[in-house]
Amino acid sequence: MSSSALRTTLENVYGVLFREWGAQGWWPGEGPFEMMIGAILTQNTAWANVEKAITGLRRAKLLTVAGIHGVSHSLLVELIRPVGYFNLKARRLRNLTDYIYQRHEGSLKEMFSLETDVLRRELLSVNGIGPETADSILLYAGERPVFVVDAYTRRVLSRHNWIAGVETYEQVARLFVATLPEDAQLYNEFHALIVRLCKEHCGKNAKCDGCPLEGY
Repeated sequence: MSSSALRTTLENVYGVLFREWGAQGWWPGEGPFEMMIGAILTQNTAWANVEKAITGLRRAKLLTVAGIHGVSHSLLVELIRPVGYFNLKARRLRNLTDYIYQRHEGSLKEMFSLETDVLRRELLSVNGIGPETADSILLYAGERPVFVVDAYTRRVLSRHNWIAGVETYEQVARLFVATLPEDAQLYNEFHALIVRLCKEHCGKNAKCDGCPLEGY
């Protein structure tokens, strides 16, 4: 598919999904740091479990860089237990706050003052943060125009033969950022609408009847 045809296709898909479901109000979270915590906790688990863990952290008054950085590993593990892989994710949360303190003196403002490409490289250097998590932090917490590629995105694109299914993360992300306007809000809504599409129709077992993209 040519770049111009792909641009038209993606723009049409966004329009169809937005007309069907409207703004999704994604990503859930109260403030940038909570969104960053959510991006790590949601790895390999459902968002409902993340909400339980975040509620526990909020009640313990630990939803700050200093709070996560200073809490004991054992208490942190207990508070985030609903998300599964809690020992691993507790270490990843601490790796994140270690990075913020070591590179930016504990300041999110200083961290987010970096250029997007520089900040992305720094985030990817943190143990436990891969491309999807880094881009979630950049898009949702940092309001940067990067597109988050997840399993839902790949599933929709593959089923409609817009990708072959063997592309790298970076190649799939470039399909969006190279063909759509550089707009964080657009990328935010588009990704959220893809998630909604997969929950409603494009699950592991497709339910194509009534799908807004039926016929694409």
